[in-house]
Amino acid sequence: MTKAPDRPPRGGPAPGVSAPARAAQDPRLLRRLLRAKDRMDAASHEDWPVRRLARISGVSEAHFARAYKEAFGVPPHRYLLTRRIERAVALLRDTELPITEIAFRTGWNSLGTFGRTFRDITGETPGERRTREQAATHGVGRVPACYLAAGHRPDLVTAVSEKRRRETADSIPASTATEVP
Repeated sequence: MTKAPDRPPRGGPAPGVSAPARAAQDPRLLRRLLRAKDRMDAASHEDWPVRRLARISGVSEAHFARAYKEAFGVPPHRYLLTRRIERAVALLRDTELPITEIAFRTGWNSLGTFGRTFRDITGETPGERRTREQAATHGVGRVPACYLAAGHRPDLVTAVSEKRRRETADSIPASTATEVP
C-alpha cells in the first residue's frame, strides 16, 4: 500500500506551516479580527481592552491578541494608539479646539498622558504640532485626505514604554552606568 502524498487540506496552508501562520491565513478568523478592528476605527475614543475585542471576534483573549498581532503586525493596543494620535493630529490641524478638549475627544483620560504619549510618538508636543500644521499653507487641498493621513501616520514599530527605556539608557553616561548581574 502506498502512502498518500502530504497535501494541504483544500484551501489550507502547506504542511509544516506554524499554527499562528495558519490562524492568520484563515479567512474566517481574519473576518472576525477585522470586525474588531473596524469597531476600534469607528470608536477609537472608547476603551478597547482585549477582553472586549475578543468578545467581538468570538475568540479567547489570548488567541485574539496573538492572532491580531500576527495578522496586522502590531498589537491591538498599539493600533488603537495610532488611531487616536491620527485623530488628534487632524483635530489640531483642522480645528481651534483647546488641546484638553482634543485629548478627551480622542479617548485620553489625562492631559498629561496624552501630551507625553503624543510627544513620544510624533516627536513634538500637541501645541508645537498645531503651530506647525497651521503654518503650513501649501496646496494640500488638492491631495486626497487618505494620502495625507497615510503620510502622517505615526510609526509605532516599538512600544512607547520601550522607546522611553532606550532613551533613558542612552542618556546615562557610560562612566556612571553600572551593570547589574
